[in-house]
Amino acid sequence: MVAIGLSAGAVARIRFAVSCLWEVAASIRVLRDTGDHAVHLPWARRVRPRLAEAGLVGPDGGLLWHLVPAPPGYLADFLTPPPAGLNPDLAAELAVLRATPPDTVRAQLDLYPGGRNPAVAALHADPEAGLRRLAAEVEAYWRIALAPDWPRIRLLLDADVAARGRHLAEDGAAGLLNGLHQQVRWEDDTLLIAQRHCLAPDVPDGPGLVLVPSVFVWPSVLSISAGDAPQLAYPARGIGALWEQPAGVPDALAAVIGRGRARLLTELGAPLSTTELARRTGMSAGGVSQHLTALRAAGLVVTHRRGRSLLSARTDVADALLSAAR
Repeated sequence: MVAIGLSAGAVARIRFAVSCLWEVAASIRVLRDTGDHAVHLPWARRVRPRLAEAGLVGPDGGLLWHLVPAPPGYLADFLTPPPAGLNPDLAAELAVLRATPPDTVRAQLDLYPGGRNPAVAALHADPEAGLRRLAAEVEAYWRIALAPDWPRIRLLLDADVAARGRHLAEDGAAGLLNGLHQQVRWEDDTLLIAQRHCLAPDVPDGPGLVLVPSVFVWPSVLSISAGDAPQLAYPARGIGALWEQPAGVPDALAAVIGRGRARLLTELGAPLSTTELARRTGMSAGGVSQHLTALRAAGLVVTHRRGRSLLSARTDVADALLSAAR
C-alpha cells in the first residue's frame, strides 16, 4: 500500500490531463505481458507483427522497449512527463522528454535492476543523444501502434474526463477520488493506492495531483512522480467495448424503438459525433440528431461537448437493453 499525503488544499488543485506518452508507455507494458490485459488482445495481435518488423518490440527491440518493463517493474518518470492538459500533442510531449536534464535521466536509470543493455547504457553515457534516439523511436511506435486508433481512443478518454467532471460536481473531490478505481481511496488527507510499485511524494503545495485517464493502464493504476507534479494514471471507462466491431442490430430492440435508433445504440460503444454516426449508418446528420434527441430523453444516450464537437455515448441503461435484446 502506497500512501500519498494529499491535503484539502492540494485536492482543490487536482486536474485532469490526456497524454500520448502515457498511452505509449502503458501500451508497451501490455505488449510485454498480455496475460493481464485480455481486453487489448485484438489490438496487440494486430500491431505486434508490424512493430516487430520495425525492430521496436521483442528481444531485439530498441531503447524504448528496454526502458518499459513488464508490470510491475520500475518505469522511469522521465518517460511520462506531466501532460499540459486535455489536448494531447505528441510533438509537445516529446519536446519535454528531450529536454530532461541529464542528471535526472542518469539518476532514474540507476533505479533499474540488473545490468543495462547496450542501448540503455548509451543513454546513460550520453543522455542528450539518447533522448533524441528515444523520441525518434516513440514517433515510429506511435505511427504504427497508436495513430490509426487514436481518434477512437481519444474520444473514449475525453468522455471519461467529462463523466468524472460530472462526478466531481455531484459528489465532490472525495467522491471523485474514491470512485476512480478499487485500488484507490482518499481518507484523512491521504491518497491510498494498493500498489507496491507505485511511488509519488506527498502533495502539500505546488500544482497538485494530475489525474490521467488511460486506455492501456487497465486493469490497474500507475502513479509516478515527475518533477513537482505527481500523476495518477487510471483506467478510463468503456474500455471493454473499445476494440469490439459493431454488432448487428437486434431485431427485438428494433421492433420496440425503431431500427434507426437501435442502429445508433449499437454504434455508440464508444463516444461518437453526429457526423461520425451519420457516416457509419448512412443516415443524414439531421436524422441522427433527431434520433439522439429521443434517445437522450429516454435516458439511453448522454451527450457532452469536446471543443466544437458534441459526442454521444450509450448509458448503462442502454447497455443493459442491448444485452437483453441480444
